[in-house]
Amino acid sequence: MKNRLTVQKIALIGLLAALSLGIYAVEALVPVSNIGGVKLGLANVVTLTAMTLVGRVEAGFVLGVRIVLAAAFYGTFISFAFSLCGGALAYVVMCVTVNRLDKKQLWVVSVFAALAHNAGQLCVAAAVSGTAAVFGLAPYLVISGIATGVLTGLTAQRLYFSPLKRAFRKKNAGSMKSESE
Repeated sequence: MKNRLTVQKIALIGLLAALSLGIYAVEALVPVSNIGGVKLGLANVVTLTAMTLVGRVEAGFVLGVRIVLAAAFYGTFISFAFSLCGGALAYVVMCVTVNRLDKKQLWVVSVFAALAHNAGQLCVAAAVSGTAAVFGLAPYLVISGIATGVLTGLTAQRLYFSPLKRAFRKKNAGSMKSESE
């Protein structure tokens, strides 16, 4: 069956994107580390939850809208490049792994996505700086990616098994079938 964007889906994407952007904005106020690029990534909870409850395409729209609006409101062209490359790689990894692992392992999906996000950002940093020296940050980003991936993944996993899941399944049984089934 063809996946069509209905008014209901567009409204849901807008709502989830707004929630994701709000979390991103609050998180930007909380310094986590002196190492550039290390953040909790809590806005990714919304992306992963959207992927499991609504579908991959809708989660991609949520992520895309958040990246564009975050750059417009809070960032620069360079921060947009970092977010876009990291987010795109993380999204692809989530799409590939989310159905290959049990939903009780969403935290693993999140760890892989966080590591992919960091790899994308390191590639942008190398391109912008013109040096491969930035890859010296990789060990720190791997450690932080695992830690933050577990945190955001466990949160998304908890939401997946919450009453929220039942609400999505019941309400969307006919008109908004999840692509992750």
